[in-house]
Order: sequence, then structure tokens, then C-alpha cells
Amino acid sequence: MKTLADILYKVTLIEVNGSTDTQVSSISFDSRKVETSSLFIASKGTSVDGHEFISVAEDKGATAIVCEAIPSIKKHGVTYVKVADSALALAIIAENFYDNPSEKLKIVAITGTNGKTTIATLLYHLFTGLHYKCGLLSTVENRINGKVIPATHTTQDEIQLSSLISEMVSSGCTHCFMEASSHAIHQKRVAALKFYGAVFSNISHDHLDYHKTFKDYIEAKKSLFDHLPADSFAIINADDKNGKVMVQNTKAKVFSYSLHSASDFRAKILEINFNGMIMQIDGEEVYSPLVGSFNASNLLSIYGTAMIMGESKIPVLTVLSKLKPAEGRFDYVLSEHHRIMGIVDYAHTPDALEKMLTAIKEIRTGNEKLITVVGCGGDRDATKRPLMARVASELSDQVILTSDNPRSEDPNEILNEMKKGVVPLKISRVLSIADRREAIRTAVAMSVKGDIILLAGKGHEKYQEINGVKFPFDDKNILSEAFIQMNK
Repeated sequence: MKTLADILYKVTLIEVNGSTDTQVSSISFDSRKVETSSLFIASKGTSVDGHEFISVAEDKGATAIVCEAIPSIKKHGVTYVKVADSALALAIIAENFYDNPSEKLKIVAITGTNGKTTIATLLYHLFTGLHYKCGLLSTVENRINGKVIPATHTTQDEIQLSSLISEMVSSGCTHCFMEASSHAIHQKRVAALKFYGAVFSNISHDHLDYHKTFKDYIEAKKSLFDHLPADSFAIINADDKNGKVMVQNTKAKVFSYSLHSASDFRAKILEINFNGMIMQIDGEEVYSPLVGSFNASNLLSIYGTAMIMGESKIPVLTVLSKLKPAEGRFDYVLSEHHRIMGIVDYAHTPDALEKMLTAIKEIRTGNEKLITVVGCGGDRDATKRPLMARVASELSDQVILTSDNPRSEDPNEILNEMKKGVVPLKISRVLSIADRREAIRTAVAMSVKGDIILLAGKGHEKYQEINGVKFPFDDKNILSEAFIQMNK
């Protein structure tokens, strides 16, 4: 139990009605989770306003309410606290409730359109390999010193974040590497965390269903760097033209990494094939099982981060050479008898898809056929649909447009919108098959010895969301099953 006064430390208060000495046993912004002696924070979400559920929280035993508008009818014994910004207050309250765990270990945030999961996961495994106890907060999974906790969002809500970080501290973790999505930054879910540093990977077309304009999307990412403390660091990808924009107003010490231009950390690819690549990093030759120039950039970012954090070059490069990709990132399956290469990747933006197809082009001989199976999610940024199809048709020999997570939308309508991006000269190489399982099987049936199949968009996901229901679906498993049937 904590007093309300302790939990409200650093929160800007406008009005308090009641006693701040009241005892609080739990905190929640979801009225369904309120218990006796809970503090309920009424926060305005994108679709639901928590102020509408204050009375529900009161009836369930809340002893304190934090809100932007105190209700006209107040319940006896309940303390009401008015604040200007409930979302920011929630982030601060969560940190206070869990004894400010973000101040007790080194947290590095990774943001950008593509590469967040890979960079965060590789940093976790790099520092674990350097014998540190680490935490990971990512799209694929959360980890606390080796213990795996399933992930539900790219960035968890404020209470989950502080709770997980608190558990990391209790487990003896000294480092935490986390993805910071544009949604989470904009919604102030990470506003109260103390960051040791932040990494910017790149930025391209995505999430315009939420941010509305590309400028707003950039500003959301940038605000993470705007609020870094003076004793932290920021490392940016100098190969992305928006890298310098990210750190225009930061107080942090700024570093850069690049494959193509002057920067603090440089690297170049010496050799590359489907088994990996040999790079030169800081004058040393290093092998990595990862593939593609985008992964070379990701590896360079984690090397630079480790150097900034005081690690030694040779031990870092030694562990780095053994790191494997995150699940669903250039994850491949080889058809044993027909030697067909199947690649599963999370590429779900035009830029990510282009980088993936370019990486394959860098490696392929040109004699084989490249078949790309790709879709776009429903109830999400529709403006990228024709762009995804255009990229796929320009850089593939054959394209099968299919469903991703259609959600509440008609899958065929999504495919029709995608197909609008295909130029007339390329339309003959494009098929539309709404059933994703059937699309994958068709790609396998169309392939011959030596061909390459790319399944793009879902990567690590183990479900397909249709009309509010998540059905079991795993691209890699379905591809493997199709290869087995082919061999019979």
C-alpha cells in the first residue's frame, strides 16, 4: 500500500478534493480492473474516454480518482484529483507506484519505422552474451533475464511497462532494451521513463491512419529524442535523411552510424549470400549470419550503441558475429528436395518490402524466379496499399496479392486497392488470392528448383485477425507444410 501523496509525486495538480493521505493498493486506467482501494486514472484514449467510467470505478471500490474534469456528483470517501493531462499523469503515477524502476537500470529505446524489433532483440542478446542480466521489451516477446513473457503490443501501456521494468530490477537486470513505437510516444506511454539512450533506425511511410500526416509521424518519433535527459545518448542512422531531424532539439549527446557517409561508426559489406555476410566494422572483418544491407545497418547500430555504453571492441564483435535474426525477420525455410528458398519476413511497409526485395536481389543469381506473397492489414493505413503492390511488382518475377490481417474489412476490397498501384506493364505478373493459406500453396506450386518465395507482412505473428477473431496462422509452418506436400 502507498499513500496517494507518494503516488502523485511530480504530477502537476490543478485541484484536489479529499485527502491525499488515503491508502492505495493498486492503480488502473481500466475500470474493469478496479478493486477496493484502487486509484483510477480517467484517461482519454483514441476510442474510449475513461471519464465515462468514473462512476463504475467508484462502485467497484476506488478510493481515489485522477481526472481532467472532476464529476459534479462525488462519492463520499473518494479523493478526486484534477490534472491537465491524464495520459502524462498516468505515466508518472505508474513509475511512482513501482518505485521509479527506470532510474535503477540502463534503458535504451529503439524507434523508427523498420528495424526496431531486430535492433532491440540483438542488443538484448549482445549484452546477455557480454554477461549482463538484461530485459527486453519488443513486438515479438518480452524477456526478463531469460524468462520469456508474451508480448501483446509493440510498446505496453504505462502500468505494464513500469511493472515489467520493476520485475527486471528485482531480477537483478542492469540493462533493458525496448522498442518505442510512434503510438506509444505520442500517447505518452513512455513519457515518465528515464532513458539511458535512444536509437533511431529510419523512418518511412507507415501509420498514417493514426498520425494523419507524415510530418505528424516524424514529430511523434522526434519527441522521444526531444525529451532525453542531458546525461543520455542518442545514436542516429546518418543514411536516413531524417536522422538529423530527430536530434535537432535533443539535450542528449549525439552519435551517428552509416554504411555510406561520414559518421561516428562506419561499416561496409565485403561479401554476402543466403548464409550470411562478411562486414568490415571499425577496421575489423566480422561474419554475421544475418543477410541484407538493412541488417548490416542494424548490426552497426548495435555495435555503435555498445561502444557508446563503454564496452570493448573485440568482445562486442565476437558476440555480434554469433547473433541470429529475430523471429520472422528474414527467416527462411529450404525445400529439401527441390532446393526452393522460402523466406518469411515482417516487412509490412513499402520501404521495408523494398529493402527486403533489394536484399534478395543482391544475393540471387538472376536465373531463378522470385515469387512474392504480400498483403496489407485492414483497418490500418490504406494509403500504403497501392505502394506495397507497386514495390512487389517492380522487384519480383511473380506476385500474389493476398490477405494479411483483414480485420473488419472485405479482403477482396483491400486487394483491389493494392492492385491499383501496379503499372499496366506489370499487371500480367500479379495474381490476387484472398485466402492467404491458398496463396502460399499456390506460390509453392508455381515454383521450381532454385526459385525463391518471399512471404511478406506477418513475420513472427501466429494468428490472422478476421472480423474481431484471431485464428491460428503461422506463415512459416504453412510454407513448411506446403513444401512437404510438394515432396510427396
